Formats: sequence, C-alpha cells, structure tokens
Amino acid sequence: MKNKILKTAASGLVSLSLVTGAFAQQSNTSKDNKMSTTFKLQPLKLEQYTLDNGLRVVLNKDDSAPVVSVAVYYDVGSRNEREGRTGFAHLFEHMMFQGSENVKKAEHFQYVSNAGGTMNGTTNTERTNYFEALPANQLPLGLWLESDRMRSLAVTEENLTNQRNAVQEEKRLGENQPFGQVFDQLMPMIYKNFANSHSVIGSMADLDAATVKDVQDFFRINYAPNNAVLVISGAFEPNEAKELVKKYFGTIPKQPKPPALDVSEPKEVAANYKEFEDKLAPFPAFVLGWKIPQRRTAEYNGLDLAGRIISGGESSRLYQKLVKGDESVLQLVSFTDERRGPSGFLIFAIPKPGKDLSKIREVIMNEIKDMATNGPTAEEMQKLHNQLLNDTVRSRQSSLARAQSIAEYTLYDGDPTLINSELDELLKVTPAQIKDAVNKYLNTENRVLLDIVPAGKGKGATKEMKSDGK
Repeated sequence: MKNKILKTAASGLVSLSLVTGAFAQQSNTSKDNKMSTTFKLQPLKLEQYTLDNGLRVVLNKDDSAPVVSVAVYYDVGSRNEREGRTGFAHLFEHMMFQGSENVKKAEHFQYVSNAGGTMNGTTNTERTNYFEALPANQLPLGLWLESDRMRSLAVTEENLTNQRNAVQEEKRLGENQPFGQVFDQLMPMIYKNFANSHSVIGSMADLDAATVKDVQDFFRINYAPNNAVLVISGAFEPNEAKELVKKYFGTIPKQPKPPALDVSEPKEVAANYKEFEDKLAPFPAFVLGWKIPQRRTAEYNGLDLAGRIISGGESSRLYQKLVKGDESVLQLVSFTDERRGPSGFLIFAIPKPGKDLSKIREVIMNEIKDMATNGPTAEEMQKLHNQLLNDTVRSRQSSLARAQSIAEYTLYDGDPTLINSELDELLKVTPAQIKDAVNKYLNTENRVLLDIVPAGKGKGATKEMKSDGK
C-alpha cells in the first residue's frame, strides 16, 4: 500500500456547489446548539448496468458544476501477486501510461492536460485505479483514453525495462529517507498470509526477474473488462454516455476469471516484537499494530471510529496528551489499514529526542484501556458525528471523490448504492459497540511493536511486549 502517512492522494475538479441544496436537514436544536441527529443527505442518483463483456458501469449524473470525472477500477492489487512475482500490480500502474494502439507514450498526460483536466493512477493491496477529472464536454476523451489502454496496452520489452527502472528508483527513493522502510517491516509482523504481508511496491529481485510474457499474462488476466468497474460522475447526458461507453468499451473481449484468492488470516499476529535499525532515522520511533476484522463489518466500523477519538487529529485524546500536553511526541499518526480481508489498526509515534518511549507507549495503552472500559463520552460522540457529517458533505462536492467512492463500493461490495447508506451506518454505531470492539481487538497482547532505532543505537535483542505497552 502506498505510504498513507507520507502521501495523501487528492486530485480533481471540485464542484462549485456548496452545502446548500446538497442535503436536507430537519432542525432539532438543543440548548447546546448541537448538530441535529436527524441530519439526512439526499441520495446520489445512480444508474448501473453491465456490458456483454462483463464491464460493470455506474452513472452518477450531477449538473452542479460543468465537470465530469471518469474512474476505472481494476480488481487487482498486491494481494493478487504470488511469491517471486511481487510488485506487478504497482508496475502496471506505471505501464498503463506507456502508450497503446492509438495513444503514444506520454500522450495520455498531454491529452488530459491540454483539455484542462487532471488525471492519475494509484495501487494498493486491494485494487488499481485510474481516473480523470475533465470539463464536461471532454467526456468522450476520457472514455476513449481509458478504453484504448484497456484494449491494447503496449506491453513491450522497452516499456517493461524503463518502467521497471522507474519503479525501482521509486523504491530506492522511498527507502532512502527517514522511516521510509517502516511499513515494509511492519506488515509481515501483522499478517501471516503472503497475500497480505508483502509490500505493494514489491522486491528488487522480483522486478528484475519479470519477463515480457509474465507482464503480458498479468495484463490479459487482470486488465479485462470483466475484472473492472467504470464510473462516470458529473455533468453529462446519460443516454449519450451510454452510447460512448458502448462505442469505446463494448467490443473489448472478456477474459477468464482471475484465480481464486485466499486472504484468510489466523487470529494471532505474525510477530509481537521487532527492533529495526533505520540508518537514516535521526532519533527513535515506534509503531503499534493490531490485526482487526475486514472493512464494513460492525466491529471494523467501531474500531475505525474509536481510532478517530483516540488518535485521529489534533483534537484526539492522544494528540492532546502527548503532542500538545506534555509535548513528548513530535508526530502522532494513526489509521486503519482497510482491506476486504483481515485489516490493521496502526499508531505511529515519533517522540522528541530524549523522551522515554516506554512511558509514551504506556499512555497510549492506558487510553486504549480506558476506551475499552468506559467507551467514548457523549461529547466525543457528538464531535465524532459532526466530523462524519462534515467529511461526507465535503466529499459529495467533488465529482472525482464521488466517482472513486462509487467505484470502490461496486468493486468491493457489488453495490454502488452503499454510498448512500455509509453515513447512516456509521452514525448508528453506539458507544457500547465502540467500547466492546476496542476491548476485544485493541486491549490485548495480540499486537505488534516495531521499535525503530537510529544506526548503532539498537539493543540487538528481541523481547516480548508487556500488557502495559513497555
């Protein structure tokens, strides 16, 4: 997975419409002037259908701004790779910009830029995606570009060589910075299944061993229309869009289904403790990690919301205590590693030089124990709900954000309409559910501690982590 701590992918043309008209709200004002619990978003207008070749298409018409976004999601990520052939999903993210039958190398960027749009592609464990945000009258361009590379990507020895070199250089750049190898070290500690534990970018040796035939086979199997989702969101005429989709994508041949995938995990983490010597780290740091249930389960939702309260943002408990309060931590970041199979919950801390790391971990574990015992307060729940409402409204204003969310629900869950119920689902999570989920999955010794130490500062001995986090 791309480093969520160091990078945030956010691009696209944002709708000019504000919150006005985007939702309906019934006022139920209290003395504390709290946001209403009867807040209700208007559902997005969605139309879904499937072409004869298996391509799933979802249309989301929204004329609030003269822009349109195209998102193509392929059901292939690093979890689909086998041992000895890692890094292929990410390699293809690069290969897909190297030209196709009617689009020369680098012309994809030029076409979109000259039309006044933006574009990109990303890879993670679960999928690979490509997207464009364009002026509304440029929808044919976006569909033509995506269909041409789905149909006829130029998989040549030359393209393989130069993009393999580009990926390897990206890997070197990532590793040659402080804490750049943290997540490559961490994932094999949390996950035992190879499909889950290896890095998205892959190994140098595996990339060197890749042949043109390997890459051609990977493309044929995974970049087929029956393994993809196409979403169009923004200002367009549905009948015209359907004709364009049929014209550009309808004759791309379907392929046999990719091999069945097993991402199951035992309950236990793979390793409780590891000391990693980071030669570029200026001072020590650490990561705590837990294995948690898959995305969109009730327990996952409870843990995701608990993370926001405990360590998510400047108003969180741990930020207030460790960063703002005793000023013992320079940076504190946490997130859920969201997957369709077993997922992860991570807290990454960079303490100030000279601070006692064991005491910082003790503060973290004490907050987790408090949440597991007492749950969130009423004030924390209200603030959490306000954040969820605000985040959802903001994301609805971007055609690209809508397209990506719709594509994800379609690909992962087979149901694009989940975008219309996701907010209600999260708002229904109770303090008791949050408390119980934290107690079951976080307030436990079944967790990971990765100690990152500067060069020459390591103890050189493994140890078991005690229940107080020390």
